[in-house]
Amino acid sequence: MQKLMGLMRRCVEDYQMIQPGDKIAVGVSGGKDSLALLVLLAGLRGYYTNPFTLEAVTIDMGLGMDFSQVAALCDKLEVPYTQVHTEIGPIIFDYRKEKNPCSMCAKMRRGALNNAILELGCNKVALGHHYDDAVETFIMSLLFEGRISCFQPVTYLDKTGVTQIRPMLYIPEKTLDNFAARMALPVLVNRCPADKHTKREEVKELVFSLSATYPDLKERVFGAMQRFPLPAWETKGRYNRPKPE
Repeated sequence: MQKLMGLMRRCVEDYQMIQPGDKIAVGVSGGKDSLALLVLLAGLRGYYTNPFTLEAVTIDMGLGMDFSQVAALCDKLEVPYTQVHTEIGPIIFDYRKEKNPCSMCAKMRRGALNNAILELGCNKVALGHHYDDAVETFIMSLLFEGRISCFQPVTYLDKTGVTQIRPMLYIPEKTLDNFAARMALPVLVNRCPADKHTKREEVKELVFSLSATYPDLKERVFGAMQRFPLPAWETKGRYNRPKPE
């Protein structure tokens, strides 16, 4: 717990993610990443020099998932919890029968989350992207779009006035897997029909395969984004990159 909060704090400070008085919404899907993010931010809240408050928000896709254990975790952490019920899943898979559902799904979920955040009066939203997500997104952009690109650690959204932050970018996925297991987090089974059948999953398998031959592949890609920075990836202080296990 302390080690992961240390990595999170380092990332938060490198990119100046949290200012005094921030009201931060945490998008909680029920997956290990978002649950770990919630727990770690709740822990950081107790001692971070810039005081901030938290709200947990779940966008229910209408796929029959039970979020009662997530609600119980939020109650234990003393974080207010809001569940937004939608029919995004049935609209995409049953009504429209989308062959490539991920893009539309992401757009609809993002819209529902942004509306909830504004209603709650939050000025920031924390997303559960981690170290491996950043590397995979960079490679996806290169392979499928012919661009050198990745999401940003901090992104200001003009239309809503909300700032997106990604505090777990220094934490590898394997570390989060171990953390979720050791903390017995109530990780839910993803009922999305497209789960494990996406371009991201293909790239994840590619990176895993290449890492057997080039063990420092992920570290080099992540380091390149900071050392020869993509927009908004240059750290505010010294050059920093995590040492994944």
